[in-house]
Amino acid sequence: MYIIRINKAKYEYEMHSLTKAFYPEEDVRVLSPESAVKDKAVLEMAPRLEIFFGDDRAKIRGEAGEREVLSERKDAFGAALYQYFSELTGKKLPWGNLTGIRPTKIAMTMLEEGKGEEEILNFLREKHFVSEEKARLGLDIAEREKELLSQIDYDNGYSLYIGIPFCPTTCLYCSFTSFPIVSWKKRVGDYLAALEKEIDFTADVYRDKKIDTIYIGGGTPTTLEPEELERLLGKLERSFDLEKVKEFTVEAGRADSITAEKLAVLKARGVTRISVNPQTMKDETLKLIGRQHTVAQVKEAFMLARQAGFRNINMDMILGLPGETKEDVAATIEALKELSPDSLTVHSLAVKRASRLRAWIGEHGLSMLENTEETMQIAADGARALSMKPYYLYRQKNMAGNFENVGYAREGCYGIYNILIMEEKQTIVALGAGTISKRVYPDGRIERSENVKDVSQYIERIGEMIERKRVLLKD
Repeated sequence: MYIIRINKAKYEYEMHSLTKAFYPEEDVRVLSPESAVKDKAVLEMAPRLEIFFGDDRAKIRGEAGEREVLSERKDAFGAALYQYFSELTGKKLPWGNLTGIRPTKIAMTMLEEGKGEEEILNFLREKHFVSEEKARLGLDIAEREKELLSQIDYDNGYSLYIGIPFCPTTCLYCSFTSFPIVSWKKRVGDYLAALEKEIDFTADVYRDKKIDTIYIGGGTPTTLEPEELERLLGKLERSFDLEKVKEFTVEAGRADSITAEKLAVLKARGVTRISVNPQTMKDETLKLIGRQHTVAQVKEAFMLARQAGFRNINMDMILGLPGETKEDVAATIEALKELSPDSLTVHSLAVKRASRLRAWIGEHGLSMLENTEETMQIAADGARALSMKPYYLYRQKNMAGNFENVGYAREGCYGIYNILIMEEKQTIVALGAGTISKRVYPDGRIERSENVKDVSQYIERIGEMIERKRVLLKD
C-alpha cells in the first residue's frame, strides 16, 4: 500500500491519479486529517510520502528526500510531484503530469485563443512533460475536432443520449450500469414506457431547439427485440424533427445480440452509424472476458450490417486484455483490416473498481495486462492502413500502460457525438437509467442532472427524473 499523508485536504484526486500512474500495482491512499479518521486501519501505517501545504507554498517529503514547491497553485504542485516521482522511479509517463480525462482540451482551448502549433506543443512538453508523440497526437486531434465542431450550433442545438442498460452478460472489465437481459425480459416494456415519458418531456421543453446528434448506448441496445427497437425508434421519430440530425448512432455492440431483423429496423428508422465491437479477435480471450460470442460471429454480424446497407460502421478493440501479447494485437488488427470498418476505437484497458477484473488481477497479477508503446503503435498503424485519422481521445483512471483511448475514422465517418461528449461544448440531454444530462451554458458553465442507476428505481421514480431535468433545463 502506498500511503500519502497531507496536512490539509487539497488536490487529492491529482495526487492519487499521478501516484497510481507511477505505481499501478499499489493500492494508493491519500490521507488528509479529515479522511484519516475514516481510514483508521491504515492510520498507523508509515506514509511513503508526506505533503505539507503552507500559505503560499508546499513541501514534498518522501523516499527521494525533500522538495519545496514555491507555489501552492495546482499546476506548480502537479509539476513538482511529477518530477519527484520521475526522478525516484526513472520513469517518464506518456502524458506527463496530466491526470484529467480530456488532455486535448488544453490544445483545443489554446487553438481557440489563437495560439500557434509550436506554442501549444511547447506548452504541453515543457509545462506538463507530455511526450513529443502524445503532444503532437493531442494537437492533431484538437485541430480536427475544431473543424468538425464548427458545424454545430451550440446555442440553439443539443444532442440526445438514450441509455439501454441491458446486456447479454457483463464483461470482466465492465463497470457500466448494465443488467443481464435474461433477468429483465418481462420488464423491458416498463422500461420503454418510462423512457417514453422522458422523451415526451424533452420534446416539449426543447421544442424550439434542434437535435444535432442522437446516440443510443448502454449496455447493449440491440439486446432489445426487433419490435422493441421499433417501438423506441418510432417514438423518437414521432416526437422529434429528425430531418436535420447530423448523426444517429446505435451501439449494436455485442455480436451475439445482432440479427438481420434488428439491423433492418435500425436502417429503416434512419440510424446512420452503428458499432459492432469485438474488443479482440481471439476466441480464447473473448471467452475469458465473458463476451460469449466467437470471432466467427463478429465477422457474420459485420457482414449482416453491410448487407443491411450501413456505410458507417465502427469497431472497438481493447489493448491490454488479460494474457494478450503484441502478436495477439497484431492478429486482431489484421482481422479487422480484412473486414474494413469505417472507424476504429482503440481502448487501453482501464481497471475499474466496480469491475470483476480487479478480483481477477488479485488472483493472476497485474503483469498479465500488457499494453506498451509498441501495441499502441500496432493499432495506430492498422488504423492508418484503413485510411483513418485520429479524431477524438480521452483517458481514464488506472489505464494499462498509462495510455489513452483514441477514435480513428475515415473522412466523413467521424463520430460527432464522441467529440461533443469529450469537449463539453454542447448540452446533452440523457434519458434512461444511469445516464447524466449536462447543460452547457454560453459562458462555459456546466450543470448536471443524474438519473438513478437501478432499473426498477428508474421506472418507479420516472416522475422524479423528469423533475430533475425540468430544473436543469429551465430557462
